[in-house]
Amino acid sequence: MSTRVGWLFILPNLIGFLIFTLVPLIGGVGISFTDWNVISGLSGIKWVGLQNFAELITDGTFWAAVGRTVIYAGVGVPLTMAGGLVLALCLNGPVFGRAVLRVIFFIPHIVSSIALGFVWLILLHPTAGLVNLALESLGINDPPGWLVSQQWSLLSLVFITSWAGMGFHAVIFLSAMQALPTELYEAAELDGAGAWTRFTTITWRALMPTTTFLFIMSLIGHSQGFGLIAFLTQGGPGDSSTTLSYLMYQTGFQNYRFGDAAAMGMLSFVGVLLLTVFFWRFQRGRGLYT
Repeated sequence: MSTRVGWLFILPNLIGFLIFTLVPLIGGVGISFTDWNVISGLSGIKWVGLQNFAELITDGTFWAAVGRTVIYAGVGVPLTMAGGLVLALCLNGPVFGRAVLRVIFFIPHIVSSIALGFVWLILLHPTAGLVNLALESLGINDPPGWLVSQQWSLLSLVFITSWAGMGFHAVIFLSAMQALPTELYEAAELDGAGAWTRFTTITWRALMPTTTFLFIMSLIGHSQGFGLIAFLTQGGPGDSSTTLSYLMYQTGFQNYRFGDAAAMGMLSFVGVLLLTVFFWRFQRGRGLYT
């Protein structure tokens, strides 16, 4: 009887998982081996095997998007995690209004990407934005174009995405820090360990499982980043901010090449999976309690 009750409780979530996650995943894998223009309907599906993957290997546009994604995630993930860790360290003490500050830092994570993008669109306007007006007041006569410049658009998106995610990382890091036993720090301090030594030998090693979790979540988030790119730059100027996720959108929903888009998604999934496994194995045995 208790087993049936348990299944009834998880049934709604299980149905949602099957309909909205598992079935689309299996469908995406299948579509990656086809040549399908969705306008032609299901009857237009043509099996092509590995042809889509073979074409992507020699596609310069695809590899250029992969390179931008590597920059987007390679800079954004460490920046987000470092910023969150610094915020957590600052809040992990007798800070006035710490609970309020935690809420303030966490708000960008729960606000929609469109709302965040609209705010940054105003701040980074090339002529009337507050950022460039401030730079001009400091004597910089030709400030960057930020979102409308091929040189700065991708880095601007990296900064905005990292800024939006730092609060979430800070809250998770802070929760892990507050769960650490104070006896470890007291013993280290009695042994003459300074602040940096206590951080590297106790705090950082104890945070290794939390760091692994946040790294994986941030890596997945950056590899799937779409909302801010679509709202702020639409992959431009030119293709300077076209990451792999946005190229998949263009290929599938603008050019109606769903087989190629699905193949890109499969390759992106494999890349993120390999990086996740590598980092997971790298951190094993390096934590404080392992």
